Amino acid sequence: MKVATVVGARPQFIKAAAVSHVLRRTPEVREVLVHTGQHYDYEMSRVFFDELEIPEPDHNLGVGSGSHGEQTGRMLEAIERVLLAERPDMVLVYGDTNSTLAGALAAAKLHIPVAHVEAGLRSFNRRMPEEVNRVLTDHASDLLFAPTETAVQNLRREGVTEGVHLVGDVMHDVLTENLPRAASSQVLDRLKLRAGDYIVATVHRAENVDHGERLQGVVSALDAVSRRFLPVVLPAHPRLRGRLREFSLRPRHVTITAPLSYLDMLWLQKNAALILTDSGGVQKEACWLGVPCVTLRAETEWPETVQGGWNVLAGSDPDAVLAAAERQLSGDVRRHAVLEQPPGGAAPLIAGIIASFG
Repeated sequence: MKVATVVGARPQFIKAAAVSHVLRRTPEVREVLVHTGQHYDYEMSRVFFDELEIPEPDHNLGVGSGSHGEQTGRMLEAIERVLLAERPDMVLVYGDTNSTLAGALAAAKLHIPVAHVEAGLRSFNRRMPEEVNRVLTDHASDLLFAPTETAVQNLRREGVTEGVHLVGDVMHDVLTENLPRAASSQVLDRLKLRAGDYIVATVHRAENVDHGERLQGVVSALDAVSRRFLPVVLPAHPRLRGRLREFSLRPRHVTITAPLSYLDMLWLQKNAALILTDSGGVQKEACWLGVPCVTLRAETEWPETVQGGWNVLAGSDPDAVLAAAERQLSGDVRRHAVLEQPPGGAAPLIAGIIASFG
């Protein structure tokens, strides 16, 4: 069985690291790895392949950046050419990026079965490009690998019940495997930080970054948190750096760094007093690492993190973010374990289901 795996962005590289390693040890499966080039510089792409020992892509499409329609269209055309040449039995996609949607659409139009890892997530905000990508990909998929029971219920409410499998979260597989390796990271020394005496922030969602007034609120919130509580460190996505320049915004009390490798970022999060983020993946990692989190959005596709007390939704208003940060740092919040994973991890379950498909 030949499986074409389509990846293109930083979160997908992390997820694919777990599943590709297992697929390539599965005798019935031959994997072909397709990199769209959605994320393409060293800090956003190559370093993840090197650190996580992801197999070298068989096809690198070099699509690069662009508007959502332009980028997705170029990917769709390029992926279709690869699929026609490779003739896989299945296309495997991850998450919610434009690469995810383009891979699923190209396969569906060629009548190739689609498998979607991280199926069923919903923020219920259709203004998010990621939400549109999730919904369309799920409805084009034949195998839907849901990480949580909530995701399974979301699919059921949309009438999607065939091919749904509750498998857990592959990001947890990668985190648990690599956390001991991350302990050798020198990131705290490089940034002159002490464990427990700083706050980590990540900002990259279009709703926060692409609108000057909204981004101004986020910047003001991060500055306010840094002045009131602990120093804030912000590893900055290239898109964020570009928008800060475009809107002439400069955080005064925040340390901005280049994007970090997976192991450095994992260790930075592990030792933080608090995490501020608009990333779904970082919300989960904070929960697994036992670090309280404030989400710079009004909704989340991971409601379990809020229900467990690990996460608070604050949006971008500085006063709301300050109040949420104070609450999370107070030590008065009752928290309990959530997002528990199956024994043995999600990746072996996914690989086994793929190998037996059809």
